Amino acid sequence: MADFLLEIGLDEIPARMIAQAEAELGRRVTDLLTRERLLAEGGKVTTYSTPRRLAVVVEGVLEAQQDQQEQLTGPSWKVAFKDGAPTPAAEAFAKKAGLAVTALEKVVNAKGEYVGATVTRKGRSASELLAAELPKEVLGLYWAKNMYWRAGKPERFVRPVRWVVALLGSSVVSVEIAGIAAGNTTRGHRILHGEAPVVLPSVKSYAEALRSAFVVVDVAERRQTIRKALDKATRTVAGACWREDEPLVETVTHLTEWPTVILGNFEPEYLVLPEEVLVTVMRDHQKYFAVEGADGKLLPHFLAVLNIQVDEEGYATIRHGNQKVLRARFKDARFFWDFDQKVFLADRVASLKNVTFQQQLGSYLSKTIDNDEVVKRLISAVKAAGVTCDEAALLKATELAKTDLTTELVKEFTELQGIIGGLYAKAQGLSEAVAEAIYWQYKPASTEDSIPPTVEGQLFGLADRIVTIGQMFSIAMAPTGSKDPFALRRAANSIVKILAESGLPLTLGQVIDAYGRGREEDLQKVSAFLQERLNFYLKDVRGFSYDVVNAVLAAGADDVRDTIARAEALTAVRGSEDFAAISAAFKRIKNILKQAEEKGYAKSAAAGAELAAEAKALADASVTLAPKFAALREAHNYGEALALIATLRPTVDAFFDKVMVLDPDEKLRGAHLGIIDEVLSRFSTIADFSEIVTS
Repeated sequence: MADFLLEIGLDEIPARMIAQAEAELGRRVTDLLTRERLLAEGGKVTTYSTPRRLAVVVEGVLEAQQDQQEQLTGPSWKVAFKDGAPTPAAEAFAKKAGLAVTALEKVVNAKGEYVGATVTRKGRSASELLAAELPKEVLGLYWAKNMYWRAGKPERFVRPVRWVVALLGSSVVSVEIAGIAAGNTTRGHRILHGEAPVVLPSVKSYAEALRSAFVVVDVAERRQTIRKALDKATRTVAGACWREDEPLVETVTHLTEWPTVILGNFEPEYLVLPEEVLVTVMRDHQKYFAVEGADGKLLPHFLAVLNIQVDEEGYATIRHGNQKVLRARFKDARFFWDFDQKVFLADRVASLKNVTFQQQLGSYLSKTIDNDEVVKRLISAVKAAGVTCDEAALLKATELAKTDLTTELVKEFTELQGIIGGLYAKAQGLSEAVAEAIYWQYKPASTEDSIPPTVEGQLFGLADRIVTIGQMFSIAMAPTGSKDPFALRRAANSIVKILAESGLPLTLGQVIDAYGRGREEDLQKVSAFLQERLNFYLKDVRGFSYDVVNAVLAAGADDVRDTIARAEALTAVRGSEDFAAISAAFKRIKNILKQAEEKGYAKSAAAGAELAAEAKALADASVTLAPKFAALREAHNYGEALALIATLRPTVDAFFDKVMVLDPDEKLRGAHLGIIDEVLSRFSTIADFSEIVTS
């Protein structure tokens, strides 16, 4: 057994792509070794990455596959041997198996007597297999964007491959990837170490050899180094702490190989700008961390994570340069903030006709008018259900929501759209309800994000997104495969999340009806699209198992919160023995009814005294329990409703044990089918229990 190292050296990879690629390379190498029977029991796989490399270290790789015996089956015995003498067919099979004809044996199976041969397949060496298979695994990595860099060559990758390390123990594996032959030399930090090769005598020396070349190859270690350095730098300011920002920590972790941190300053006068503007400039444009005081308010400092280590004079120079850049950015932001305030949002509405929403659909002014119509319908729907909202504020927010697209600040810092509109609304004296609805209009931006905190914001978020989805579907711009240029999946995810996590008494159908424009077939596609995203939300966000999700969706899923409640109740009881038996019985009922339909068997009412006692018992139990179940279902008391269904188990078991459902007697068969059809239809309104997977 030996350890194996694969490292792919590249030009700097975009930070956002590294983590996924590192994980995928680890999976691919693990799957390859497992598939080829080269990974020893208890073998450990560790992945590494920096901006210039992806690496996998595997502890416990077998030097070669074990030999395997294989049973081959050839032609029939009668064809292979005539009067005991081998025919050309036998000789050809023996040659193919690599054996003498005399080594062939007779194999008897269900089809008759055949010629067989037991052959030993010699295991291939790990070096041979890795050399042959690794290039396909590496070049098969998924990247959001690829590039060609060798003229006339087919391979595409995120960045040009510059070196490859492939070591099995201390021996180089003869791998070639994108024209680069593997060796035992890697490269250190581009500036601190230069391009001088770093020789790796063995796999075990990998991490320490790179550390001596100013590269921390372990991502978790780099992340921890950055956090400690941020803490240390912040402690030089009394009472200060850096503002926690996990996504930014991940970004700078993947931007650095040898991270250090400096504390910089900016003029306190810029603190008059809203925090959202200051933090966006620091975070999104400069990758700086904000610093705040004990009261949570920003302080005139920032933290920059560097990919270099220099002396104090060097740090002073770098600090000065970073402060100069940030000062220029803040100066621009302050100018745009003051300049934009000269025009009220209400006076910007007409300018939206010059801002294109989508070429075929027109301007944002047109989109605003459409949003207004849908918002009014949603207001009527929630008011009819007894929910109040500030109607005037919501309509004003709808009118002004997109006007910040005409502001200079949003043109410069596009990440702030919506937020700037809300801040300007507040600065211009509009009500808190108007400002908040505008400010939160793009939330949730992801499945991890929170929904708008106000009813007005939630309603506008639904309206804005359903209009976008509906209009895009009307011009055949629905997402296809991995392509979703207008982020319609994200918009639909947001609709589902708002309905799931707010108190709005709205269903998916009501949201679609509020849009209510276009061809019926397009609206049906929109409905199916939202159902698909609900499926995603239930499985990937809420964590319900796929069979529970399939079961509740099959019973109807227009009301998102009700669907979640049913999934929770079903998850709670699915492990019980009685419920598992009931689920299996419902699956059986469904299959029998399908079989009966295919054969043209009719269902009929119960046949009175002619029925067996077990059939009568099931019919009576169904009639008795149905109103109790319906009342519990109506009250959304799904736990008790499912417990009630589970009490049917002994009656259902006895029915299937004693009754021939598809009886030759047409009258009895029809009655049996009628009974089980009633059971299925009466008790499947919470979930289609036949979808539940049982052992």
